[in-house]
Amino acid sequence: MMPERAFRFGRARHLVGTAGLPSGVHGTVGVIVLNTGLMHRVGPFRLHVDLTRRLNALGYPTLRFDLSTMGDSGASAEAGSREQQIRADVGDAIALLGSQAGCTRFVLVGLCRGAQSAHTAACTEAGVAGAIFLDGYIYRTTGFKLRHYLPRLLSPSRWQGFFARKLRRVTAAEETSFGSVYPPRGQVRGELVAMLARGLKLYFVYSGGIGEQFNHPRQFRECYGREVAEHPALRMDLLDGTDHTYTLICDRERLFDHVEGWLQEHFPPAPKAAPAG
Repeated sequence: MMPERAFRFGRARHLVGTAGLPSGVHGTVGVIVLNTGLMHRVGPFRLHVDLTRRLNALGYPTLRFDLSTMGDSGASAEAGSREQQIRADVGDAIALLGSQAGCTRFVLVGLCRGAQSAHTAACTEAGVAGAIFLDGYIYRTTGFKLRHYLPRLLSPSRWQGFFARKLRRVTAAEETSFGSVYPPRGQVRGELVAMLARGLKLYFVYSGGIGEQFNHPRQFRECYGREVAEHPALRMDLLDGTDHTYTLICDRERLFDHVEGWLQEHFPPAPKAAPAG
């Protein structure tokens, strides 16, 4: 097993995280994994533990940590919005992994609300070179509604109660997913354009478990337009048939293969240093 160390760190020493530090590796890209919702840094069914250890085996230093007031982390006692706290926490995580592994560039990884936190930090943090958004922001488009609702409308057995149960979601004023209220689509699109203009590499991975929100690969382009969807620094994959938290081992392996392949293509790990003497 690769060496792992627990740290208490941050501007108020209020953050707790576990760093995977492959021996003989220095100065490569570091991978930072953020909380999924209110869940502890291990992730759903230890997803984050399994992922970071796989990446450690490839030579990537990693840090999975709890954001302020989540898991084992406390509060910083600083005034500010939740977005400001997230950015400051990620800045502290960057400083820690940089000091421990010599990393100068960092890739953020987050699932669901963790993807939203990664998006928030990637908007401003200078050390962030890339991000992997697992079931990140996606908005229902006209194409989504046609694909989702038309087959139901054509099925007489589904007519009863359909409009009362479904159309409320279509006409809702705010887009929501897993209880999280999304910012306006135009805002997110503009932030993605700005990230790409700064040179960030972005990878969106959607599971089959969010069929109420995302139901076809072309929905991404419908949602964000060609400027984002067809940008050479952005990739999007739909892992159809998987659940939201990749519970099954075969689904988890499929996800890890995609993440590893993308990282190795865009951020190859530094070669291990030769032993002295």
